[in-house]
Amino acid sequence: MAELGRVAVRDPHSLLPGGFWAAVAVWVERPQVANKRLCGVRLEARRSACLPRVEHSGPRPSSGPEPEERAPAGCGPKEGPGHGQCFPEGGPGPRPGAVPEQGPQENQGRRQQGEDQREAAKAPLLSGARGQPGKAGAGEGDFPAPDLDSLWDDFSRSLASGNREMLAFFTRSGAESQLEAQHELDVILRTVIPKMNAHSCAPKREIVVQDVLNGTVIFLPLEEDSEGNLKVKTSNVYQIQLSQSEGEWFISVLIFCPERWHSDGIVYPKPTWLGEELLARLARWCVESRQSGFKSTLSLISIMKYSRVHQALKEKYKDMTKVWPEVTDPEKFVHEDVALAAYLLILWEEERAERGETARQCFVDLGCGNGLLVHILSREGHPGRGIDVRRRKVWDMYGPETHLEESAITPNDKTLFPDVDWLIGNHSDELTPWIPVIAARSSYNCRFFVLPCCFFDFVGKYQRRQSKKTQYRGYLDFITEVGTTCGFHVEEDCLRIPSTKRVCLIGKSRTYPPAGEDSVDERRTRYINSRRGGPVSPPGQVPAPRPPGAAGGADGPEGHGALDAGAGHTLESPAEGLWLSGFRPREKAKRKGFQVAARRAWHVEWQSLPRAAAGPRGRADLLCLGGSGVRHGGRGLASQGACPWRKWPGSWTGRRCRS
Repeated sequence: MAELGRVAVRDPHSLLPGGFWAAVAVWVERPQVANKRLCGVRLEARRSACLPRVEHSGPRPSSGPEPEERAPAGCGPKEGPGHGQCFPEGGPGPRPGAVPEQGPQENQGRRQQGEDQREAAKAPLLSGARGQPGKAGAGEGDFPAPDLDSLWDDFSRSLASGNREMLAFFTRSGAESQLEAQHELDVILRTVIPKMNAHSCAPKREIVVQDVLNGTVIFLPLEEDSEGNLKVKTSNVYQIQLSQSEGEWFISVLIFCPERWHSDGIVYPKPTWLGEELLARLARWCVESRQSGFKSTLSLISIMKYSRVHQALKEKYKDMTKVWPEVTDPEKFVHEDVALAAYLLILWEEERAERGETARQCFVDLGCGNGLLVHILSREGHPGRGIDVRRRKVWDMYGPETHLEESAITPNDKTLFPDVDWLIGNHSDELTPWIPVIAARSSYNCRFFVLPCCFFDFVGKYQRRQSKKTQYRGYLDFITEVGTTCGFHVEEDCLRIPSTKRVCLIGKSRTYPPAGEDSVDERRTRYINSRRGGPVSPPGQVPAPRPPGAAGGADGPEGHGALDAGAGHTLESPAEGLWLSGFRPREKAKRKGFQVAARRAWHVEWQSLPRAAAGPRGRADLLCLGGSGVRHGGRGLASQGACPWRKWPGSWTGRRCRS
């Protein structure tokens, strides 16, 4: 056994030991956050277990000097792990022969503390039946999950039959100590999936053993024997541990057998990486108090299938970046649409398997922009078309098999798609909240996929009312609320795209039977009306006149405020068939030419301006004046108390950036 690294952790907010298990959950569930050569993992099964009992026939071997004080989860700095009990399948009763040395009440309190911390450690991970695959591993016929129960039982027998070195690695104080401290372990089976490319290796299976009371996590790699059966191999076994000594916390990484460690550079990096890079990240994660309000990436599809399809699409469409005719960044847009297409292809493939169908889904992309997503999905066998208010130059490159239409979309009775399986909204701006409504009213079998970006309500900009949430989180909750009100089971997932707005919302199924369509549509109508504050009619009916003294807005079902009708909007009677008055599609001609030219000129002036020019704020003034120095022949670089290093200002009025 060798210690690869050890780092002291400052914990000013008293987040440990709970923060340690939150950091471990990131490495167990999302190792690609630290190891960029991985695509992700598939959590297949979990169970509770205990280390086997070992009978000693002779004198106990010396275990060496007393190890440093462990950090039992839920215990104070001076408390030890105590003599816990193993909780078998039958319940939390004591095991035969386990005689606690403490009093009943004290032991009960310590056991409860350990149980609370164990549940906290389990919370981020896969839930499911004992030893059985969970949802994350379902539907992977090409890589079936083995039986965790049999794997652990075989490994336990090997420990009990004389593998004292490995047993000591688990207990850290010799095999005999586990006779006195039997307690429950959390055992997880996972498959580590590397990124699929020419240099990648095959996916690897591991057993992860969490000892919450002792603050250790051990990773056991699995390999196939000559008969094709899986078993634990003693090489590449490593441990992450949390300890406390003299009131100070430490995190360490240890290797069981350093001389037998084999690094493939992908799934199993070099030991120096574990002892330096990984250890530093774990130390930082475990004391970060902030918690993400978003789900893990690719939580609704098979990561393994996504990795394969994504790599194939990248190779197939990589040349698009070389011939991109638009002024937008080809690297961002091509890679983003390739990743989006890979996600949808896997999502739809798994949907066909669930439904027992073979015909590929058809789609309409509303607000398709450059149309690349439509082009890829069409080339991959899904019939569909894209609609956008403005034609792009790149459309001419796709060929006749890619169907793109230049047309404005206004939500009304004429913008329904009864024969379409899926509606897509990829950065669809003002159409984003309307897409669940259009899908719901098109047909009972129509589904939707939206990737919200800009914050629009049914009419005008979205106004946040929840100050405790970020505007992005609040807007995602609003679109989820729209989908739920429209009668969809709305699911959320996080995509792997080069964008800060990468959370998608998916409505695959309904919450009501087809016979309940009329009553649900009445609810949709009332909800849309509450967001605008004006009269709304169900589709196909002439709207009623606005009642005198109608309120300017009402709160929605989840407490989101309605859009204020008085802020520059005039309530007018909607035309027949129009679902809501006041909606305005995007302008067909976007005034981008001047902005692009000015940005290029500004970049030249920025590079030529010395850092010391006009004092220490010279370059910052040029940045935050919105290019006014370029537009006025270099004049107007007076100090403005500007905020440096912000992104390019969205306004061209010359106003200062907001800090």
